[in-house]
Amino acid sequence: MKGNEALAEAALRAGCRYYFGYPITPQTELMEYMARRLPEIGGTFLQAESEVAAVNMVYGAAGAGARVMTSSSGPGISLKQEGISFLASAELPCVIVNVMRGGPGLGTIQPSQGDYFQATRGGGHGDYRVPVLAPSSVQETADLVFESFDLAEQYRTPVLLLTDGVLGQMMEPLRLPEVRTPRTSRAPWITDGCKGRQRRIVKTLYLDPRALEAHNLHLQAKYAQLAREEVRSEVYGIDGGMDVLIVAFGICARAARTAVDNLREKGLRAGLFRPVTLWPFPGAALEAAALAARHVLTVELNAGQMVEDVRLALSGREIAFHGRMGGIMITASEIEAEVQRISEGSEAA
Repeated sequence: MKGNEALAEAALRAGCRYYFGYPITPQTELMEYMARRLPEIGGTFLQAESEVAAVNMVYGAAGAGARVMTSSSGPGISLKQEGISFLASAELPCVIVNVMRGGPGLGTIQPSQGDYFQATRGGGHGDYRVPVLAPSSVQETADLVFESFDLAEQYRTPVLLLTDGVLGQMMEPLRLPEVRTPRTSRAPWITDGCKGRQRRIVKTLYLDPRALEAHNLHLQAKYAQLAREEVRSEVYGIDGGMDVLIVAFGICARAARTAVDNLREKGLRAGLFRPVTLWPFPGAALEAAALAARHVLTVELNAGQMVEDVRLALSGREIAFHGRMGGIMITASEIEAEVQRISEGSEAA
C-alpha cells in the first residue's frame, strides 16, 4: 500500500471513527481514503472549510470521547497550532499527522524534515509538549498509528505522527494490524451529556494565576512521566567500536542504514542510531550508543534541527551534520562520502 493509505487504514483498524481535515499535498491521499472508507464503517468524515476549522472539530469530537484524527502538511499544521495548544491544555486525546513538505512558506510539495522544531517544541503558544513518533517505513507507519491512539488516551494528550512526502507516497508491502472493536469511552471527564449526573467542563481558560500555574505544573508532571516511560529508539550495526555513529530519523534513516551496510563492506565501522520518539528524545539511549563511536554524524532533510537535541544529549562532543533542503533527498552514497571524510579527519560538509 501507499504510505498515506496504509496510515489511514491502520487508523480505522485502531478504532478511529472521526476525521476532520483539509486537502494539501503530499497528504491528500490519506484524506481521500478516509472520505471513502469512513462512511462504509459508520464513521464520520468531514472536509472542513479550513485547517483552523478542522482542528477545532477535532477538539469537539475528542471532548465527547471519540477516537479522532486529523492530518495535514507544513502550512496546514502551522494553521492548526492554536488548536493543538488548546487540545494540550484541555488534555484531549487525538492523533495529528504531519506529512512533511519543504518550507518555509509554501515551499514545495517535495519531502522535508523541516518541521522537527515545530513538532518537538510544542509549536503553538504556552508551556506544552506533545509526544512525537517518526516512522521510517510504510509498515512502521501503520504500526505506530495504534501506538499513537493508545498514548493519546493513556496520557490525555494530542499525539503527533511525523512522516514525510516520501513515506506518504511510496508503496511497500505490509501486514496491516488486526481490527480493534471500536470502544466507547466512559472516562469521568468526557462531555457526553449530563442527564442524571453533575455537568463536566472542558476548558483552557484559567483567570486565576494560581489556578493556571497549578494546571501547568500538572501538565509538566505528565510530560516528565512521558519522558521517563515512553522513549523509543532503534540501533543498527552497533557491535563494539565504531568509526562513525550516524544519527537519523524517518526516511533519512533508510538511506543511512544502506550506507552503514556499504561502509562495513569497505572496512569502515559505521552504525546507526534512529530515534523513533522525537519527543521525548531518547537522549540516554543515544549517549550509551555513542560511547563506542569515535565520531558522530547527524543526517537530516533540513538545515540542522534534530542535531541540536543530539548535541544536548552528547554534551561536550563534536557533532558533524549533513543536511539537504528544498525537497532534495539524501542518498546513501552522500552519507558514505561524509562518513569517509569524517573518519579521515576532514571537516564534514
